[in-house]
Amino acid sequence: MTARVAARRALQEINERVALATDSGRIGIWDWDIVRNVMFWDAWMYRLYGLEPQESLGTYTLWTRHLHPDDRAAAEQAVRDDIDGIKPYRMEFRIVWDDGSVHYIGAAGHVSRDAAGRATRMIGTNWDVTEARDLASKLAAQHELLTVTLDSIGDGVITTDIHGQVTWLNPMAETMTGWTDSEGRGRPLAQVFQIIHEETRASAETPLRACMSQERIVGLANKTLLIARDGSEHGVEDSASPMRNEKGDVLGMVLVFHDVTEQRRLAGEMSYRSSHDSLTGLVNRPAFEIRLQRALERAQTESSENALLYIDLDQFKIVNDSCGHAIGDQLLIQVAKLLSDVVRTSDTVARIGGDEFAVLMEDCPPAQAQRSAQRICDRLEDFRFIHEDKRFRVGASIGLVPVDGRWATTAAVQQAADNSCYAAKEAGRNRVHTWSDSDAAMHARKGEIQWATRLEAALDGNDFTLFFQRIQSLNSASPGLHAEVLLRLCTDGDSLVLPGAFMPAAERFNLASRIDRWVLREVIRRMQMKTFRDKIEKLSVNLSGQSVGDRAFHRWAVDMLAEAGPEICSKLCLEITETVAVTNLADAAVFIEQLRTLKVRVALDDFGAGASSFGYLNTMPVDILKIDGQFIRDLLVNPLHAAAVRCFIDVAGVAGLTTVAEFVDDPEVLRLLRQMGVDFAQGYFIHRPEPMSALMETFEFIGSRPLVLYAESAAAAS
Repeated sequence: MTARVAARRALQEINERVALATDSGRIGIWDWDIVRNVMFWDAWMYRLYGLEPQESLGTYTLWTRHLHPDDRAAAEQAVRDDIDGIKPYRMEFRIVWDDGSVHYIGAAGHVSRDAAGRATRMIGTNWDVTEARDLASKLAAQHELLTVTLDSIGDGVITTDIHGQVTWLNPMAETMTGWTDSEGRGRPLAQVFQIIHEETRASAETPLRACMSQERIVGLANKTLLIARDGSEHGVEDSASPMRNEKGDVLGMVLVFHDVTEQRRLAGEMSYRSSHDSLTGLVNRPAFEIRLQRALERAQTESSENALLYIDLDQFKIVNDSCGHAIGDQLLIQVAKLLSDVVRTSDTVARIGGDEFAVLMEDCPPAQAQRSAQRICDRLEDFRFIHEDKRFRVGASIGLVPVDGRWATTAAVQQAADNSCYAAKEAGRNRVHTWSDSDAAMHARKGEIQWATRLEAALDGNDFTLFFQRIQSLNSASPGLHAEVLLRLCTDGDSLVLPGAFMPAAERFNLASRIDRWVLREVIRRMQMKTFRDKIEKLSVNLSGQSVGDRAFHRWAVDMLAEAGPEICSKLCLEITETVAVTNLADAAVFIEQLRTLKVRVALDDFGAGASSFGYLNTMPVDILKIDGQFIRDLLVNPLHAAAVRCFIDVAGVAGLTTVAEFVDDPEVLRLLRQMGVDFAQGYFIHRPEPMSALMETFEFIGSRPLVLYAESAAAAS
């Protein structure tokens, strides 16, 4: 008896453990007597099927009644297959509860047989796999979505393992590299993603090492080329990011890159157009002045020897007047080629005016520069321009100036070259006049000293006055007045002097910032008058290069604007020319941020004059772009300038900037600008400058017409 009791207790303990395991695992157990066709369900079986446990035995029919119609045949066939000894019973199927809800069930069973091999009993289990199926379905859907997304995006995607071996390429990566996914897998990234530097053609390191060592997102160097398997090249930009698991361990890297070949081509083309003359292909005046500035700075710091030639064609007007401007253009093209052929390949040849050219000869001793200038004269002396059997002789007057450390500014160098060129004309034309301290420079310096004295007295005596010029809104209404305020100097005879006459001296003797302070102080004083301020929508002050690069001026201006208050600041806009901003890029960027913190807007003037205009927008977060007047003057006849203006408008639209077109002197130009989508326009056709004192009277006749008000101070040249 003792053995039986022990056995019963052991069996009871086993049953209790099984019950505990099945209950905690939510596993239902069924037992089917195949011979008698009686099926027993435990409590969890009923729960899995949404039923209350019953004392009566479950039946095979009870099970089939809850099977999903689409799964019933397969589920019953699986049971028969196990009974027939074909394969063990293990599967998933759907059941339908009495409330109509659908659940996924996992099932397994085991068949017992008699001595003859006939199936007599089948015991099995059921468990709910609905949540697992839902999760698997969601993961599959997300995986499918991710795969479709990565396959369809325009970026190439390559993944690697922690050792830098390629594990996957999407279709765009396959197209750009020339490697298929199957071919690229397992290969080193540098073999599949082969990159070089565009300019040096030297091999470039993939971002793999930096990404894995620094465990952060890294990008390619600028101007990187991807060399495809077939040798074709693509300009690319990319970023590489480490891939991590839930614990933060790095598992590999994902490299995302896209083709920027066309963007680089267009940017290069736009940069070329902005820095080169559209007729002759030579460097234009703004780009030439930037190169001259660099040469002068190098001469001042390294004592390098350079030379500047100013070339004015003789007798060009005869060709233009007798044959027409189109034929005159042909002559200019031929002269441009002649100049380029005569000078060294390292020299910069530019067209700086109608029939005026310039040559910058860097690292060139004076004697060599003299020989080159004379060679140009000799070639032009022998040159004959032929049109319709007519032969024209075209000579050249050349002014030569050494560009060395004696010069303070490029303006002084250019003035000396212009004076020397004029002296060559006065001496009989078709000759070279070399500048020396004894002639033009002495007169220029004397004149600048006289201007400096006059400007000091003007600042002390408050002899400056402000004019204004309205700017018209082209596409939208503006509630207040907008205009540009122009600086003038009053003389004893009540005549007015434009900034172009005295600003070179102001810059040379460091008076430009003092003049800017006077202008800004006067503008704020007027804005403090409520009757004036209430009428104004936006009033901008144009700053000189000295002020933009002067941190002391920055502190003074920020303090004054902060004291003026947000109501005045929100109506002010400080305007900086593009060339000035580029020259003082770091200081300009900091100053702009300070101004915008005070809610003062910032305009970038003469946009497009520089060689890399678009690049500056990434560094200087301005609000307004004033399109350089050189693109507006001949907008109707120069398709390249029209294309450039459209490009500027598109860039401004993407950056959320307002556009202003300068030098609008023709109604057809105004009409075209409105069609292009330029926001504002100014010029003599719209309004000729008037004294600031007439501004309040202006309110009486402009009514609610949308106009813009700007202020031009020391940097203005008109």
